Amino acid sequence: MLIREANTGDWPAIWPFFQEIMAAGETFTYPVDLSEEQGRDRWLLPAPNRTVVAVDDAGTVVGTAKMNNNQLGNGSHIASASYLVDPAHSGRGVGRALCEYTVEWARAAGFRAMQFNAVVETNVHAVKLYRSLGFEVLGTVPEGFRHPTEGYVGLYVMYRAL
Repeated sequence: MLIREANTGDWPAIWPFFQEIMAAGETFTYPVDLSEEQGRDRWLLPAPNRTVVAVDDAGTVVGTAKMNNNQLGNGSHIASASYLVDPAHSGRGVGRALCEYTVEWARAAGFRAMQFNAVVETNVHAVKLYRSLGFEVLGTVPEGFRHPTEGYVGLYVMYRAL
């Protein structure tokens, strides 16, 4: 698997699984009805932030990550990232590879830590992955997420020093 910088030409490959994941409303705090243009504007970040794609040996985009500073100004030394894996390719290490990539990017870019602001507590696969890579839950926003089937569930704030 190759992880490389994303470009606007990758968006047609990202959009179908981006839309599927957002419409499900189970893991992201994005509106479930984002238009393609709104989704592209939120996901494909301009420099100095980055968006990458994971591409398999056949050249298929199987996942993507966006990396950015978590806050501006005096909080800009903490990085953040978000990940999307095409559900057709889940369970194959794509998410782990993307997460490891973003941690290395953040370290190389001089960030002191990474923070995820809104990890849905019912997203057990992501939580397990992040914990395995050294992230810890700092706190929970009780009922911070309205899950379509589980009702109101917590949002974790997760952190890892670099």
